[in-house]
Amino acid sequence: GGPPPPLDKKSSTTTTTTNLDDEAVVLGVKEYYGQTLKSSDSLKTSACTSCDRPTGRVAEALKLVPHEVLSKFYGCGYPIPPGVNGLRILDLGCGSGRDCYVAAALVGEAGEVVGVDMTDEQLAVARAHADEYCASVLGYARTNMRFVEGYIENLSGIGIGEQTVDLVISNCVVNLSVNKERVFAELFRALAPGGEFQFSDVFCDRELPQEVRTHKILVGECLGGAMEEEAFLAMATETGFLEPIMVTRSPIEVHDAELRDLLGDAKFSSVTYRVFKVAEDRRIKDGRVVTYNGKFEDGKSGYRVSADVTLLEGQKTRVEGKVATAVCETWISKFFDVERPCCSGGCC
Repeated sequence: GGPPPPLDKKSSTTTTTTNLDDEAVVLGVKEYYGQTLKSSDSLKTSACTSCDRPTGRVAEALKLVPHEVLSKFYGCGYPIPPGVNGLRILDLGCGSGRDCYVAAALVGEAGEVVGVDMTDEQLAVARAHADEYCASVLGYARTNMRFVEGYIENLSGIGIGEQTVDLVISNCVVNLSVNKERVFAELFRALAPGGEFQFSDVFCDRELPQEVRTHKILVGECLGGAMEEEAFLAMATETGFLEPIMVTRSPIEVHDAELRDLLGDAKFSSVTYRVFKVAEDRRIKDGRVVTYNGKFEDGKSGYRVSADVTLLEGQKTRVEGKVATAVCETWISKFFDVERPCCSGGCC
């Protein structure tokens, strides 16, 4: 995989020691996922496997994924939304490729899935089954997914062009990056207008000390680099994204007593967020009356936009702010019928 990418100077106080720590973290992650872990049974915490059970078409597609791909995959959720047929999907830190295999089934032969990872051993597993899976299992005339070696902080360096992706997914990976601001900047560049970054990752209720953030096992287990949630929300909006929308949250357990002692009272959660790219002048400040039109592929009677908003088929519902913007101004707008804009005095 080569040396880690050059690190941005975060400020005038950035030191050589910090850069060396960052490089050690990158190399440690590559070793942990490429050589130390043999399967998900090797994990010392539930961080890389903590999640709700998948449902609908995702659950059905998972049954088709080759065993080796499943056993070598480490993730904390299922960040693939419904209704992705025909979309261009990018998977950050795809690992053995489980989510790419699921996405390949969901986007159909006309869609495209690209997985990027920095670990040779993981990519070898992902690539080994791709052609046979697409041809024999999915019945496609062509393979609609490919795997690229590279760093998620430098997507342009591996040929991911500006505004060439409709949906980016990531599963317990952003926490492993030593330059999360750069990751979000690259995502904003790569996503088409109305596109989405839906990801599951590990978050913490506080900023973690340096000895935790550079601890090889804690970083590898997705805890050392966990984002403090308020800092993440600020970073996403400062990059230019719509305020993130939470979908699911699950607590994380640390099984290893020694690691629990190192972490102290810090509490960790696996959270799935939807982060949409919508221009400022397209954002809805008030509200809209919308109706879910039933075109969602899973055949359910409702569409879950967020943890606390599920829109039912045929039922008029007023949505506001970021949820209204997501429903009306992004790729998911095809699932909704929208009535006239609300006036300042209220709707309808």
